[in-house]
Amino acid sequence: MTIKTAIIPPKQFLVGNTSTLDYEAICVFAATGFFLDQDTYFKEQRVLKPATDYQIHADTQKIISEKPYFKWHYSPKQRTLEQTVDAFADVFESIIKEQVSGKNVILPLSGGLDSRTQAVAIHYLGIKTHAYSYAFDGGHDETWYGNKIAEVCGFPFESFTVPKGYLWNSIEALGKINGCYSEFTHPRQMAFIEKYKTLGDVFSLGHWGDVLFDDMGVPRNLTLENQVEVILKKIIKKGGLDLANSLWETWQLKGDFKSYLKKRVHKLLLEINIPENANTQIRAFKSLYWAPRWTSVNLSVFESVRPITMPYYDNRMCDFICTVPEEYLAGRQIQIAYIKKRMPKLAKLTWEAHRPFNLYNYQYNKIPWNLPYRLSNKLKHLINSKYFIQRNWELQFLGEKNDKKLQAYLFDNPNLKNLVPYQVRTHFYRKFKEDDTIFYSHPLSVLLTLSIFSSRNKL
Repeated sequence: MTIKTAIIPPKQFLVGNTSTLDYEAICVFAATGFFLDQDTYFKEQRVLKPATDYQIHADTQKIISEKPYFKWHYSPKQRTLEQTVDAFADVFESIIKEQVSGKNVILPLSGGLDSRTQAVAIHYLGIKTHAYSYAFDGGHDETWYGNKIAEVCGFPFESFTVPKGYLWNSIEALGKINGCYSEFTHPRQMAFIEKYKTLGDVFSLGHWGDVLFDDMGVPRNLTLENQVEVILKKIIKKGGLDLANSLWETWQLKGDFKSYLKKRVHKLLLEINIPENANTQIRAFKSLYWAPRWTSVNLSVFESVRPITMPYYDNRMCDFICTVPEEYLAGRQIQIAYIKKRMPKLAKLTWEAHRPFNLYNYQYNKIPWNLPYRLSNKLKHLINSKYFIQRNWELQFLGEKNDKKLQAYLFDNPNLKNLVPYQVRTHFYRKFKEDDTIFYSHPLSVLLTLSIFSSRNKL
């Protein structure tokens, strides 16, 4: 059996059996929310590497041979920003045309640049599209932006609301879909998964554009040791280190967790070996180990309903990024210039990250120019005493009904006790309830995921 993995794989290919739990790998998952490199829940089972040609024995599933065909690099072409934007337009539009031409596209829209850039290209190519956005019940709402973008592009538009407690009706199905390789409070799409079927034939998803088309915010010559610290700061979630340390001690693993993770990240950076620019190297790290093992995992939710396409994941886009000077990537310049070039009217709509400014005047999102908006926004929040939902876990964990469901999975599952001791679960549940809900929401979400995993695998 031959398998050729993409440079950024949109799905995991697992090979090997499931005999022995890999406790070190599970600790990394506890800290970061994803498994690192080729890790799985089991020592004998591996995930196939990105950008590699494999020969695998059809019966035993053992790897016969593996040969990498791509390595991330930094080979900037000497061209102007305008020429670079033109080159991006050629690549991006070619990819989208090839992926979805002749199909009815389902396009998620947000207030950011990635989906707006897709909307521009899809509109320019004249492809039939149905767009949608979501809002949290009683909180964060991207439907205003999505509706405005769809209106300018002439796309039919659907608004969805993520309701309180939807997770408990779909958690078993989600565990089956993503294999428990991502914690369960992130894939909001589960809230309206059945509704996607009526919107079109194929998804066009904008994941990873924000990583490829921006710099990493570090000096070009940042040392390797400091790059490790930057990556650890990016990938370790709030409360994640506490949970990982607790599990590490519980399972009596050698050494300490932080040193273990630091050594692994250091080794992976050495293997990437792009000394010319630290921004490029950190981007490569994220594209090799974060995108396939975190971002890609919940793409399976979309794919369970309709086929998915991903222009930013395409191999040609990865090739292109390696040729772009870092100074052009900084500040999202290429996407901004592309939107202005192809659809100026869309560039005049508010950019959520710099509201109330747009792509022509976002540079003024600083004092004193943004002071009136900041003051009025703060006043609005002070007047409105209603709790504002900003994160999906707030809809799934807070409140009496949610709490009963959460406790049932954390404390009434006989399989979970074979993986995580009762006192560890109790400790983090109490920390969440009594100390800091935001800081300890991630550990609680991981423990919930481990509960479903333990049941599915009958530990």
